[in-house]
Amino acid sequence: MNATEFIAALQLGLVALSSVFFLVDPVATIPVFLHMTSNAGPKERSGIARSAALTCFFVLAGFSVAGTLLFHLLGITLPAFRTAGGIILLLVGLDMVQARRSGTKEVPGEAEEAAVRSDAGIVPLGMPMLAGPGAISNVVVLIGQASNLWEKLMVYAAIAVTALACYFVLAGAGNVRKHISETGIHILTRIMGMLITALAVQFIATGVIALGLVPAVR
Repeated sequence: MNATEFIAALQLGLVALSSVFFLVDPVATIPVFLHMTSNAGPKERSGIARSAALTCFFVLAGFSVAGTLLFHLLGITLPAFRTAGGIILLLVGLDMVQARRSGTKEVPGEAEEAAVRSDAGIVPLGMPMLAGPGAISNVVVLIGQASNLWEKLMVYAAIAVTALACYFVLAGAGNVRKHISETGIHILTRIMGMLITALAVQFIATGVIALGLVPAVR
């Protein structure tokens, strides 16, 4: 791998890490996680956090691997999926700017139902609260943009790092919650939402230009 390829792979890796982490957004999941595990001990809470992180990793990695195959089977082009993914990201980002849980990641009643289930780390924590439609769309588009093995490895590394961060954030949710107030979580969520919204607009713009719906601006 030459210097140009290394820089391109590193740039894609940084974009992947920031976008995947912001979309998964484990910090915003802390209040819901604490509610679901209110009657659990430290060991059980750690186990649920591990299940959620592993589910997040396998769902995102699985969709990134199967994404290209699904495109061929369904006759979907990358620009079309990029545009659709951008719209989903935009909806998620707008909800985050308003510091509220996106309806694409959680529906009313899921948190209450999961509070009495032992597999809450898989559903709904792992999916769709962490690995939601926005994050899934994002990794599929990123893998589609990767032009070589190194760039693809960077995307998978970003997914792995994000999943690992999810485990540590959720496993230590009690301590994190003591140091970050509800207002602090809302501020972080709004900042992440701004970045996700900007990324969504870029995805949509790139997609519609590639589809030939609008001319490229030079």
